[in-house]
Amino acid sequence: MLEGEFTGMTELYKLMPNFVPRPLSWGALKLSSPETYFFLVEFKHFNNELPDAAKLGAQVGELHKRSVSPTGMFGFGMPTYDGAKRQEIGWDPSWASMFAKLLKNAYEQDVKTNGIWKELEDVFDRTVSHLIPRLLGVLQDGQRTIKPCLIHGDMWEGNIGTDIENGDPWIFDCAAYYAHNEMEVGIWTAERHKLKAKAYKREYLRHIEPSEPEEEWEDRNRLYRTKTNFAYSADVPGSKPRQE
Repeated sequence: MLEGEFTGMTELYKLMPNFVPRPLSWGALKLSSPETYFFLVEFKHFNNELPDAAKLGAQVGELHKRSVSPTGMFGFGMPTYDGAKRQEIGWDPSWASMFAKLLKNAYEQDVKTNGIWKELEDVFDRTVSHLIPRLLGVLQDGQRTIKPCLIHGDMWEGNIGTDIENGDPWIFDCAAYYAHNEMEVGIWTAERHKLKAKAYKREYLRHIEPSEPEEEWEDRNRLYRTKTNFAYSADVPGSKPRQE
């Protein structure tokens, strides 16, 4: 679990050292039981105030512009975790295919925690069979292409600190992988997240325009946030995001 976070944070730091604290080390503690691990990063003096929208939008936009997938595909070279749950992020040239696997994995984890909800199961099956191919398939339909971008993967206000001295944002506790850049913003829009405020999307879009079809930007946001809602629900039994 921590190896994936260390590797993800390291890749983020290489691209954005003024946005990501430097990862130092990770490993196992000398305890026979229970197994216990550590993860060390450079100390940054920040508070938990909401990040400045303009600064966050600029930094996230630059991260997505600079990143280049080492395989040219979507995914990551090792498992990473969203909360306590492992993500399905094996390399895949198709974003629609990879997102379907990512979402299915998160849904199955939610069902394992909370049980089957027939109405939700029906909607989920329809989402995989019809909505994902329709909304995401067109992003790589032969006429259009999208770039695999390195994303933080769990960016919400709880994983962002504001520098005490200059107000710059710092991100941590990643669940990184190469994705459609809009996946990052979709996570912000979850109802429980304060980053859903319009200012954050507006500032991000000053640096990176929506993918085509542009008019389906908000629909893709809604689809992408279902993954973070399932992941949260799987970690927090009975939580409200399952109903969103």
